[in-house]
Amino acid sequence: MPARTALVTGGAGGLGRSVVAALVEDGWDVVVPVTTETDLGEHVTTVVADLTDPDDVARTLRTAQDPLKAVVNLVGGFAAGQPVETTPLQDFERMFTLNLRPTYLVTQAALPRLKASGGAIVCTSSATALNPFKGSAGYSASKAAVIAFTQAVAKEAENVRANVILPTMIDTPANRESMPAEQHHKLIPPERIARTVAFLCDDASAAINGAAVPV
Repeated sequence: MPARTALVTGGAGGLGRSVVAALVEDGWDVVVPVTTETDLGEHVTTVVADLTDPDDVARTLRTAQDPLKAVVNLVGGFAAGQPVETTPLQDFERMFTLNLRPTYLVTQAALPRLKASGGAIVCTSSATALNPFKGSAGYSASKAAVIAFTQAVAKEAENVRANVILPTMIDTPANRESMPAEQHHKLIPPERIARTVAFLCDDASAAINGAAVPV
């Protein structure tokens, strides 16, 4: 029986791998839902799953051994560029499907076990949720919804802490390609954010609930 288990969605991504590594370093066993078979190292179990599908979410949760003490919702997507007046409805709604639906389904499925263990939830919004830029209505609105959802869970879920991080641009290969080289210094190392996430999962942050944390 592991000492404690964390479920990390998006754990195979640029930020996710750093979060998984930080949690393993802190002694966690980690379950990571993935889209294709991926080896993420020792103490990490991967499950091929579609996190927009409630049945796949339930199957993923069954893989996580007790005590399930943390859920980290990192999975999401990004699209921007068009103003509201020319953005197709399906493109706007897709941002909510990618950024809110998996967070909702995974959190909903995990809550009974997190209540029993006194666990923690960490969700991922964006600094853009509070400071949108032109062409970002769908993305910014969906990430603002993640903040509201997290804070609602923090209020209603007894014996569970729920907090949300608000990253700026993360230092990933994709973000480096999209930015001029002279602006790369503005990118935030994922390892730095990962340590904040690991802290919010740990009992050491027991006094923090409902916080929207800029990182």
